[in-house]
Amino acid sequence: MPSKMPTAAKLVASIFFAALGWFVADLTKPYMPEGRSFEWLSPGLAAVGLLVGWRFTGKRIGSEMGGAVGIGLSSGFLLWFLGLFSFSTYEMLRLSLRKSYDGPVEAIRAVVEIGLEFGLMLSQPDVIGTLVLGSLLGGWLTQRTARKWS
Repeated sequence: MPSKMPTAAKLVASIFFAALGWFVADLTKPYMPEGRSFEWLSPGLAAVGLLVGWRFTGKRIGSEMGGAVGIGLSSGFLLWFLGLFSFSTYEMLRLSLRKSYDGPVEAIRAVVEIGLEFGLMLSQPDVIGTLVLGSLLGGWLTQRTARKWS
């Protein structure tokens, strides 16, 4: 059963994935629509990375390096998915305050539509490559930390 106590692996994973989230958010800003400020995107995705590193990566890291690759890639996907979901939900709430939706079902549907629209917009080779390589490095680094300080 995974430990609920703080560990060095959780600390390293949370710091690493927070930094990866910040960096990936900075990479995505040029692909965002013109005329809007996305200054909150980097700290927001860093916060998601912090949670992913602490609650997912650091908790699941095992004793085999193959497991570290899988957990690292899963962490990167989780970072991308939760970041996209958070951004889509924020965007829906922003639009709903402007009375853009007729009801709650339409607003919930908009979260999916916004997520798909921005997910396709951000599927750029540099963003995906950075996320994949960073996730692999994060899994490996967390694994090394867990082995050294366990």
